Amino acid sequence: MPAPAEVEGGDIGRRTVRKVSTRILPIVGLLYVFNYMDRANISYAQLGMQHELAITTATFGVAASIFFLVYVLFEIPSNMIMKKIGARVWLARIAISWGLVTVLTGFVQNVPQLYGARILLGIAEAGLFPGLLLYMTLWFRTRERGRAIAALALAQPVAMVLGSLTGGVILDHVQWFGLSGWRWVFILQGAPALLLGALTLLYLPNVPSQARFLSKQESEWLEREIRSEYHSEEPETFLGQLRILKNRKVLYLAVANLFAACGLYGFTFFLPQIISQLDPSYSATNIGVLGAIPFLVGAVGMLLVARNSDRTGERRGHVVALMVLAAAGLAGTIAFREQPVPALVCLSLVAIGVLGYMAPYWAMAARVLSREHTAVGLAAINSIAALGGFLGPYVIGVNAGEGDVSVGLYFPIGCLIVCAVMLLAVRVPRDDGAERKRSEGSASAVG
Repeated sequence: MPAPAEVEGGDIGRRTVRKVSTRILPIVGLLYVFNYMDRANISYAQLGMQHELAITTATFGVAASIFFLVYVLFEIPSNMIMKKIGARVWLARIAISWGLVTVLTGFVQNVPQLYGARILLGIAEAGLFPGLLLYMTLWFRTRERGRAIAALALAQPVAMVLGSLTGGVILDHVQWFGLSGWRWVFILQGAPALLLGALTLLYLPNVPSQARFLSKQESEWLEREIRSEYHSEEPETFLGQLRILKNRKVLYLAVANLFAACGLYGFTFFLPQIISQLDPSYSATNIGVLGAIPFLVGAVGMLLVARNSDRTGERRGHVVALMVLAAAGLAGTIAFREQPVPALVCLSLVAIGVLGYMAPYWAMAARVLSREHTAVGLAAINSIAALGGFLGPYVIGVNAGEGDVSVGLYFPIGCLIVCAVMLLAVRVPRDDGAERKRSEGSASAVG
C-alpha cells in the first residue's frame, strides 16, 4: 500500500487508503486468481486428456481459444449490468457460474462436449476483469490505482503458479472414484470459485459509503477525493455511453492490446507443452514445477515495473519496452528449445514482459476515459483485446507441429512487436509533476 508520506489528507487519508488496500484487494485478488486459473487449467489438463479424448495440438488450440469468442460478446453488457445492480451481487454471480461450469468440464466425454463447456465458461466469466477494473475506479485514486491494478494483475502469475503446481500433482496422483487425473484438475480447481462467490456476496461492499470497515468520515473523504478527479458529467443512456466506441484513441489502445493478448495467451496456454518438449522424460509434476518458475519471476518483475511506473508517472515507455522484452524471450525460447535451462530463462523474460505490461497499460488506458465512460470503455478495450486470446492459441495450435510447439511461436512474436510499435506512436497523458512527487519512494500496493 502507499507509504504514509505520500497520502494526502493527513491521518484520515493514510488510514483510509490502508483500510481499503487491506480489505478490498484480497477479495478482488482471489476472484481473479481463481478466475484466471480456471480459464487456463485446460493447458495442464491437456497433458492427460489428449490421449483419452484424442486431442491433437490443433484441436487443443481451438478448445483453448473458443472460450474468447463468446467472452467478448458479453463483456460490455456485463459491465453495464454491474454498474446498475452493484458489484457485490454481480461479481458473486460470475464466480458461482464459472465455478459450476469448470467442475462440469471434468465430466465431458468427447471433443464437442469440451467445446461446449469452453463456450459456457466464456459466457460465465465474461465481465469479471473489466468489472474489477471498474470496481477499482470506485475505491482508488489515480495516484494509487496503478499499484492497485498491479495487485489485481498479480493474480495472473499467482494463478498460474498455483495452477501449475497443483495441476501437475493432480494429474500424477489423483484418480479418485475411477476418474482420470485430468478430470480432477477441472473439479478440484473449479470448486473454490463456488465458495469465493458466496464470500463475495457476504463481504464485498459496492461503494465506500456501504463499507462497514470505514467510518462515515473516511468513506466521505474517499468518495470526495475520487469524485474530484473526474469532470462533472450527466449520466448517459446506454446508447450514449456506446459512443465511446467511436473514440479513436480508445480503439487504437484496444487493438494494440489485442496484439499483446496474442502473446500473453499463446504463452500461457502452450507453456506446459513447451516445457514437456524440452525433455520428454518430464512427468506432469516436473512440468508443473518448472512451469511455475517463469510466473514466479514474472510476478516479481510485475511489482517492480508497477512501482517504477507509478513513481515516474511514465506509462508508454514501460509498455513498449516490456513488449520488446517478451518478443525477445519467445525468440530465445525457439533458439534454445532443446536446452532446458536457457529456455526457462527465456520463458521467464516472456513472463516479465507480458505480465509486467498490464499494470502500466491499464493505468494508461484509464486516463483517456471520463468517469461516465469507464464501464463501457474499459469493457470495450478488454473485449477487443480478448480476441487476441482467441487468435494467439488458435494460430499457434494450427501452425505448431505435434513434435515441436515452438514452431507456432513466430506468430505471437510478431504480434508483440506490432503492439510495441503501435504504443510507441500513441500520445497518452502523463501524470502531472505533483502526483509523481507524491509517489516518490512509494511501495507496491501489495507490499
